[in-house]
Amino acid sequence: MDDRRTAIGPRLPIVVSGRGLSGTQAGEYGVSTVSKVSVKTGNSITIPCRYNLRYIEYVKYWCQGDYWNSCSALVRTDQPKISGTVSISDDVTRRIFSVTMTDLQPEDSGYYWCAVETTGRDQHTYLHLSVTTGTPGLYVDQQEVTGVEGGSVTVCCHYSNTVAKKWLWCKMGIYYVPLVGRYSGLLDGTSVTSQQTIDNNNRHILTVTLNGLNMGDTGWYWCSTGDLQMPVHITVNQLTTTQSITPASTTTPTPTSTITISTVDQLTTTQTDTIIKKLTPQDISLTSPTTVVPAVSSSTSQAPVNNTHDGAQGWERTLFYLPKTVNAVLFLLCTIIAVVKFMANRL
Repeated sequence: MDDRRTAIGPRLPIVVSGRGLSGTQAGEYGVSTVSKVSVKTGNSITIPCRYNLRYIEYVKYWCQGDYWNSCSALVRTDQPKISGTVSISDDVTRRIFSVTMTDLQPEDSGYYWCAVETTGRDQHTYLHLSVTTGTPGLYVDQQEVTGVEGGSVTVCCHYSNTVAKKWLWCKMGIYYVPLVGRYSGLLDGTSVTSQQTIDNNNRHILTVTLNGLNMGDTGWYWCSTGDLQMPVHITVNQLTTTQSITPASTTTPTPTSTITISTVDQLTTTQTDTIIKKLTPQDISLTSPTTVVPAVSSSTSQAPVNNTHDGAQGWERTLFYLPKTVNAVLFLLCTIIAVVKFMANRL
C-alpha cells in the first residue's frame, strides 16, 4: 500500500469520530481537508484546508503530486494569490485557507496537498481529485450558499451511484451527523433537517436544511457518502429590509409599494403591489415597522387642468337641471289652466 507522505508506510488516518470530521484527511501535523472529490470537466471546485492555531502566521500553499516528497507547489499565500486557473486565500479568523481550481480537465485528476510552510518539516495532508467527462460521483447544485440571520438554507447533494451508502453532513472543525431517512436534530447548536429522495434515474439526492441561522453558522460544510465528499460554503448575513413607495406617472396617481426583503434561498425578493385607487396618508396602513414615505409631486402644473375641469362640471350641472326646470313650469301652467276651467264650468 502506497503512502502519500513517502514511498512507504501507512496512509494518513481518516477521522470518523463523533467530534471529528468524517471523510476528512487529518494530517498528523495539524492540517485537515476532505479526502476525495469528483468534478465534471470544465467546472471549478474550491477546497477548504483547516490548520492548527499555531500556524496562523505561516505561509500556506497548494501542492500537486502523487507523493509528498515529489509534489510541486502551484500557488502560495506569500506570492500572487492567482496562478493560472488556481487561486488561494487564507481566512485566519476561522483558520481555513481555500484553494479554487477553475476550468478543470481530465488531466488535472490526481493527488493534491494542503500544506503549511514551517521552520522544520512542513505540515501537510492530501486529497484525491477526480475530473470526469460524465456525471461526478457526488456533487451539489452550488458550492457557495448564502442565507440570513434567523432564516434557513438548503443544500442538495446528488450521488450518481444507484446504491446509496450512509450519508453524513459535516461542519469543518466541529461535528458531523449521520443522516438516515428523514433526520431532525442539532449540529453545533443549529437545527438540521434532511430527507433522501431518488430521481428518475434512480440516483440518490440528499436535501439538507439548516434552520434558525446565526452568524456563527458561517463556514465550511460538506456532505459525504461512501468515500466521496463535496464541500459547501455557507455565508450568513444580517437581515435588512427596505421599503419605498413611488407613484406611477398617470393622471390619477397609482402608488406602487416595493418591499425588498432578504431571505435565505434568495437574498433579495422584490414584491410590487399596485393599489388601483388614490391613497391618502390615512389610507396607508402597513404591518411592517418600516416607515413608508410617499413621493409627492408638484401640483403647480395641475392648476389650469383643475380650473378647466371645474368649469366643465358647472356646464354639466346646468344642462342636467334645465330640462327638469322647464317640465316643472309647464306642469304648473297646465294645473292653473285646469283649475280656471273647472271654476268657469261651475259658474
